This record gives sequence, C-alpha cells and structure tokens, in this order.
Amino acid sequence: QVQVVESGGGLVQAGGSLRLSCVASTNIFRLIAMSWYRQAPGKQRELVARILPIGSTNYADSVTGRFTISRDNAKNTVYLQMDSLKPEDTAVYYCAAQGSRTYWGQGTQVTVSS
Repeated sequence: QVQVVESGGGLVQAGGSLRLSCVASTNIFRLIAMSWYRQAPGKQRELVARILPIGSTNYADSVTGRFTISRDNAKNTVYLQMDSLKPEDTAVYYCAAQGSRTYWGQGTQVTVSS
C-alpha cells in the first residue's frame, strides 16, 4: 500500500504563487509517474501536470507557462509550483502515484481570491 500525502495548499490572491508538495511512501518512487489533478466544485477531476520517471513533463493547456511540476527522487517528493494564479485555479488539488495502480492523496485546497 502506497501512502500519498499532499501539503502546501491555502488562500492566495490572484497573481500570487503557491508550491504544493507530495510525498509518496514507496521504494520505487524513481520508477513511477507522478501527477497532479484538481477538482473544482461541480466539475470533474482533471489532470493538471504529470512527470515521468525520466523527468519529461506534460501540462494542461490552462496551466502551461504558469505551473511547473518537478520531482526529487531522493526525497520521494513531487512538487507543483503555481505562479500567476487565477481565481479559476481554485480547486482541491490531488497528487497521484501511478505505478501498477494509481494511489491518491487526500487532496489539498487551493483558493485564489480575485
């Protein structure tokens, strides 16, 4: 069983920045893809960013150029740096560890005020 724990959410004004962190308890962290998803009220959960074991990344069009995903394999941690935040970025952000199955964190709330 892999435990996934997010942190770093909060309330920020539009234009501000936040950095989310996610720790996954697995000894094969360096071999698995890690992703950030988000779910706004009344909307489906959507992929925000993904980073593969080799370090390649992909982003949702809505966050490209503003968000950056990175990983530190020595710390079993993936980060999401969020800059130039907009009110429409308000959501619960979930981290996912994607090996033979997907393990989800409990989510962290990000609220961007206008």
